[in-house]
Amino acid sequence: MFTTFIGSEFKKWTRDSLTLFMVVYPIFFALIGRYLLPWADENTAFSLVLFGDFAMAALALLTPMIFGALMGFSILDDRDDGILNAIRVSPLSLSGFLAFRVVLVTLLAFLAGFVVMSVADFGPLTVGQTLVIAAVNSLSAPITGFLINAFANNKIEGFAVMKGAGTLLIFPVIGLIFTDAREFIFSPVPGFWPAKAISVLFRGEGALNLSYEMYLLIGFAYVVLLNLGVYRLFVKRTRL
Repeated sequence: MFTTFIGSEFKKWTRDSLTLFMVVYPIFFALIGRYLLPWADENTAFSLVLFGDFAMAALALLTPMIFGALMGFSILDDRDDGILNAIRVSPLSLSGFLAFRVVLVTLLAFLAGFVVMSVADFGPLTVGQTLVIAAVNSLSAPITGFLINAFANNKIEGFAVMKGAGTLLIFPVIGLIFTDAREFIFSPVPGFWPAKAISVLFRGEGALNLSYEMYLLIGFAYVVLLNLGVYRLFVKRTRL
């Protein structure tokens, strides 16, 4: 059954040229980190030593948003086709069906995030640290998917919501400028926490308010609670 679901999801993503492009988009991020940023470091005023954490955070945070958007558009298609209403009277529960979507998109966001950061290959991140950061970061993917469906009724509205959610990604990167208590102004955005964990690794323990481990632990707890809240908003607004 799950194999059928996975096959169905990938068919949805590949039958539309724009969503297909979004599936392979993380590859471009990885190549930017691998080749363009080192080139800019050598040939322009850009410095990976000074701004490496900004660049790595930006590359990492874009990935879960993309896969969350794919989840959101897939659910919009299901709503248009009446599939969610059909599932309500089937042996498969709606919560179970949505949970499958959440698990799939989170896993893909994790794998893509790990690949992007690994291929970019600049900075002091070890394989283990990259895995942990990618895992926490990937948990924000379902938030984008549920937000799209909470505020959109079709793909056109969905793209508008996605763009609005995408603008929020700038705040965790801006938050890297601050190393005092002002940094927590940006903490409501889930990407703040993995971005700060990345920054600690670049700048060294003690440079920021919390340790690498604390940023990730708090970020993990926060994004789980935020997922639950956004899911309830999605259910309430779509009357499922």
